[in-house]
Amino acid sequence: MTPADLAALLRAVTLTVVRDRGLDENLVPDSVVVERPRHADHGDYSTNVALQLGKRLGVAPRELAGWLAEAFAGAEGIAKSEIAGPGFVNIWLGAAAQNTVMKTVLEQGESYGRGKELAGSIINLEFVSANPTGPIHLGGTRWAAVGDALGRVLAARGADVTREYYFNDHGAQIDRFARSLEAAALGNPTPEDGYAGDYIADIAAQVVAKVPDVLSQPVADRLETFRSIGVDLMFDHIKQSLHDFGTDFDVYTHEDKMFATGLVDECIEQLKGNGNLYENDGAWWLKSTDFGDDKDRVVIKSDGNAAYIAGDIAYYRDKRNRGFNLCIYMLGADHHGYVSRLKAAAAALGDDPATVEVLIGQMVNLVKDGKPVRMSKRAGTVITLDDLVDAVGVDGARYSLIRSSVDVNIDIDLDLLTKQSNDNPVYYVQYAHARMSALARNAADLGVVSSLDHLDLLDDPAEGELIRTIGDFDEVVATAATLREPHRVCRYLEVLAGTYHRFYAKCRVLPQGDEEVADIHRARLALCEATRQVLANGLGLVGVSAPEQM
Repeated sequence: MTPADLAALLRAVTLTVVRDRGLDENLVPDSVVVERPRHADHGDYSTNVALQLGKRLGVAPRELAGWLAEAFAGAEGIAKSEIAGPGFVNIWLGAAAQNTVMKTVLEQGESYGRGKELAGSIINLEFVSANPTGPIHLGGTRWAAVGDALGRVLAARGADVTREYYFNDHGAQIDRFARSLEAAALGNPTPEDGYAGDYIADIAAQVVAKVPDVLSQPVADRLETFRSIGVDLMFDHIKQSLHDFGTDFDVYTHEDKMFATGLVDECIEQLKGNGNLYENDGAWWLKSTDFGDDKDRVVIKSDGNAAYIAGDIAYYRDKRNRGFNLCIYMLGADHHGYVSRLKAAAAALGDDPATVEVLIGQMVNLVKDGKPVRMSKRAGTVITLDDLVDAVGVDGARYSLIRSSVDVNIDIDLDLLTKQSNDNPVYYVQYAHARMSALARNAADLGVVSSLDHLDLLDDPAEGELIRTIGDFDEVVATAATLREPHRVCRYLEVLAGTYHRFYAKCRVLPQGDEEVADIHRARLALCEATRQVLANGLGLVGVSAPEQM
């Protein structure tokens, strides 16, 4: 019985109790909360439904809890239930009911942890979107890992997810990039507002190799050559780095498209027409304060040029025109103001601002020997995606960036992530999977075949804790999708790995020496197979490999 199955059972029993007591069954909530108690001696699960429902029904919560505890104890699959505290009900499952989780896992295989509650959600998930003026820096690397994991988690719960990279090829930063390439090719110092780093010299040399006469071209033509070819070369590098990191995109949208297709002009006319754009001091302003922003925003500057938000407004409209009913933006720590302005833009265009979600990611620091590090020779003081992967590998980099909530700063300890020890979280989880893979190979050598026919023998507390932990996976993934928090999957995997290691230390799985193969060995091997499947599913959701050996 999974926690979801138990919750459904408890709701059904609660309905019966309320109805039999002559109370209003319409007050019973649609779902009953089921949680794992902190201490194993307080039961396998606990529910607060009596506390939640008592006041609504006009019944003291503890009295209601007594009625429910008696009824729960008589339900199929529940061995015992009792009142706790002011109205909690603690529940112990029967061995047979508890162990059906293993059957569910092994029957569903790779599908275990997937659901349909987000079916109908057509989501545009935009992340990274770094300017094509340099390699992906560490902040962008965090989004590359977290964004990809979030896309996997949302898709696992039934959403139709399109991963999108917004290609910023319109504006002053591209002009500065072109001038920087030109200066490098000519052997001149980097422009004061330009981009530095050896990668600039490398790209400039590649442009010269592609167009040998570029330096003899007229200045305007020369800059355009460095701009067009240089941007393509830089973005090819960015896409390759992301692909090697396990992050690929379904769509690459060019900012310049918003202007070239006239969508910016179209949106401006719409906003003028509905009265949400007004003129002041020669500029056109969005009435964003009417929709919750802290100030109105300039859309068209007094010189007639579009402000950056003009492209943002058109880009949002472009997403909606393509059929997305939810637009998730994943932005860096310096973009807090975008939350209210993007929602205001949606509302000004006549949409529900809830169609916009903005996630803000905080800073990432690298630490070695307890001190911040500067490790990139090729990009000056910028630390890049490639640098991090070179230092700790793809799995270590991805896992370490995903396992913390994006709204906190994180320190990546390079020494820790290169250690093969239990202190290294990704090693700890991957080692558990490798350990079970080795166990499966040893079982095959000994002729031990797993069986679900004797799960009633799995009555050791360590076995029960492991079974309940694998049963938590479905809810963990559902919560991670709902809250947009893929780090919950990583934290769960660490708990699962620890629970498995404790089980393995206490409960011998395979026979030793001349010992005959017994039903308990077959049942425990099935438990290991189910645990291994859940670990593999969870690692897959965060884009980290599940090694067979280490």
